[in-house]
This record gives sequence, structure tokens and C-alpha cells, in this order.
Amino acid sequence: MIAAIAGVTGGFGLLIGSFLNVVIFRVPAGRSIVNPPSACGGCGVRIRPFDNVPVLSWLLLQGRCRDCSARISPRYPMIELLTGLVFAGVALRFAPWEALEQSSLAAMGPVAETLAFAVLAAVGIALAWIDLDTQRLPDVIVLPSYLVVGALLLAAAAATGDWGALLRAAAGAAILFAAYFAMAFAYPAGMGLGDVKLAGLLGLALGWLGWGELAVGGFGAFLLGGAFALVLVALGRAKRGSGIPFGPWMLLAAAVAVFAGEPIWHGYLQLVGLE
Repeated sequence: MIAAIAGVTGGFGLLIGSFLNVVIFRVPAGRSIVNPPSACGGCGVRIRPFDNVPVLSWLLLQGRCRDCSARISPRYPMIELLTGLVFAGVALRFAPWEALEQSSLAAMGPVAETLAFAVLAAVGIALAWIDLDTQRLPDVIVLPSYLVVGALLLAAAAATGDWGALLRAAAGAAILFAAYFAMAFAYPAGMGLGDVKLAGLLGLALGWLGWGELAVGGFGAFLLGGAFALVLVALGRAKRGSGIPFGPWMLLAAAVAVFAGEPIWHGYLQLVGLE
């Protein structure tokens, strides 16, 4: 049962990943994500539905356009596969099917919670790639995500009566937003306002889960990003003070916090003798 639902959720994630490829390509360019339909960048021929099956079509076409043999980047199936795996992971992490066996309103709480983190996962994957490509975190993606994720967490709190989690989520959003805003104000060359807005969104989700997850996600971004920067400097790929996109590290740390934040936090408290 669990494997079947995770498989179905992962399959849906593959489809979402295909859409995210469009978002990643078009949003930074200010283009519509609806029109025109996807077409080959080489010959301009519209992509046929049977050539638009996530991952499978790329494999069958051997990474080439059917009409002009132009190379199709392996990044497309990689994003589709990543989204599928993350969606399956979200389904396993929050296990909403257990609640669906109940007939009460409270059963809708885990469903709304799962949807909130699935939306955050999709948004996070798109933002990470856009930031890597353009060093931007577009408001047109980040700001509506506050409303969608917030509304789903509100629905989860209303269904379960866990208003404390909702208050903690609001506090988490405020804490991370304020912390990143202070850093951006103090050192604008090293932290952009896009990072500040993303921090509030991540704080909203991580605060919902717990203070430990919020701490792991908040501090983890600097540990991961700093370690990566040191590796680049050691390899001669960057110099001290070189800017790197920070959004992907914020999102990666948030993912670690969602899936393993609680044991990491308790392990840290035990290490320093606070637990």
C-alpha cells in the first residue's frame, strides 16, 4: 500500500517536473508559461504529446529532437526525475494515507500538510535552478507561494486543531525573514532580497514542523554554502569574496531539515550536553 501510493505520487511528480522545466526556462525571460506550447529550440517544431512523456521520451529519443536531431539537454529528464523522487519522499514523510482511513475532519489535516510540502518542493526545485542559471529568485514564484503554503497549513491547523503549529510557523517565517533581512542590510553584496523573501517562506514551512527543523534549516544553509565555497576556493574555481547563488543551499538545507531535522537537532543537543 505504502509503496503503491509513493509510486503514484512519484509519477505525478514526474509530470510536475516536466512543467517545472517550462517554468525554469520561461519565467526568468518574462515569458508566459502557458503559451506558446513547448517546441524544439533548434527547428521550432512543436513537441508532440508522445515525445513529451517525462524521462521516457528523452531516453527513447536518445536526447535528440525527432525532427532536426538537435541535442536535448539531460537537465530536462534530471529535473523530472528529481521532482518525482522528492514527491515520493514527501508522501512517505507525511504519510497522509493513514489519516484517510479515518472518517473525521481531522483526516484532512495530514493531506493539507502533505500538499503544502509538495508545493514547497516543486517551488524549491524551480527556484534552485533559476538561481543557478540567473542568480535571481523571482518574486512571481516566491510571493504567491506564501499564500498557497500558508493557506494549506491553515487548513491543516483548522482540521486538526493544532493552532500551536500554525503560530510556530508564523514565528518561523518572521524569524528567518528578519535574520536574513538583517544580513542583507549589513552586507548587501553577499545577500540579496530574493534570499530574504525565500527565507521567510522556508521559515513558514520549517516552523510548522518544529523549532529543531527551523534551526537545522536556518543554520544548515550557511554550513552547506560555506563548505561549497571553500571547496571552490581550494580547487581554484573561485576567489575569496566571489559570489555564489545562495538560494540552492537554503533550499537544500530546508530539505535536509524536513526529512532529518529532528534527529539532527537532538543529536546536536546531546553533543553539546544540552539534552
